[in-house]
Amino acid sequence: MGEDDRGRAVDRMLDGRGDGEGVTRPAWAPRAVDLDRPSAARVYDYYLGGSHNFAVDREMAQRAVADWPELPGIMRSNRAFLRRAVRWCGEQGIDQFLDVGSGIPTVGNVHEVARATDPAARVVYVDVDPVAVAHSLALLDGDPLTGVVQADLCDVEGVLGDPVTTELLDLDRPVALLVVALLHFVGDDRRPDEVLARYRDQLAPGSVLVLSHASADDAGEHADGHVALYRRTATPMSMRSHAQVLRFFDGFTLVEPGLVPLPLWRPDGPVDGAGAAVPGYAGVGRRD
Repeated sequence: MGEDDRGRAVDRMLDGRGDGEGVTRPAWAPRAVDLDRPSAARVYDYYLGGSHNFAVDREMAQRAVADWPELPGIMRSNRAFLRRAVRWCGEQGIDQFLDVGSGIPTVGNVHEVARATDPAARVVYVDVDPVAVAHSLALLDGDPLTGVVQADLCDVEGVLGDPVTTELLDLDRPVALLVVALLHFVGDDRRPDEVLARYRDQLAPGSVLVLSHASADDAGEHADGHVALYRRTATPMSMRSHAQVLRFFDGFTLVEPGLVPLPLWRPDGPVDGAGAAVPGYAGVGRRD
């Protein structure tokens, strides 16, 4: 298939015009999952080297990478931030994690990292994507210290009041709320700042917000095309500036080094100038 033909095929997939006939549905994919339209969770899985994605997801990812070759490295940088932040939370004595927008399980999941510090750490994974939920349920089957909830971030009462959440997490004790690489898929019309404030108000003092967010700051000419590509999927993207992301921490006290580019949040080793030039911000805030 030539480049033009491949581009037209991707356009049909993004526009939801694929017929799906000839696509073999894997045993792990729920019947409700649309094989003809890319999913942000599955595209992210592909960037990280996972296998739980469809041709339509790979086509979209490959088209995005052709326009922005640094994308896989950005995704890996985000995942590395998640691991460092979870490890830091464990070192602070936090043993409960609520991972909202957890995505499809890949190596280095939250429960694996948390249990390296505390084998009794409890984790609830939350995602609205049925494929992500199906994979999480299969992966965590038989693990009594983890649970999976299918819900939307903005349904605060649904997430916190779900029987899985209430059984595993004691909301009267500190919880790490993980909102990693998620809010750029939540438009301003859904008031993500108010959503986070509602979570904050129901979490115990000493709880923390772990957050990362895509940004067009320092992204050059790549950002506009990337946003346009995602607007044609079920999960359009809203990149935000440093000041806009900072507002999500209202009511939380940022821990050092504050809201910084992804690789600069408590790195494991030295980061050179090129390594720090990753568009997107990361931070951890504590509820006093």
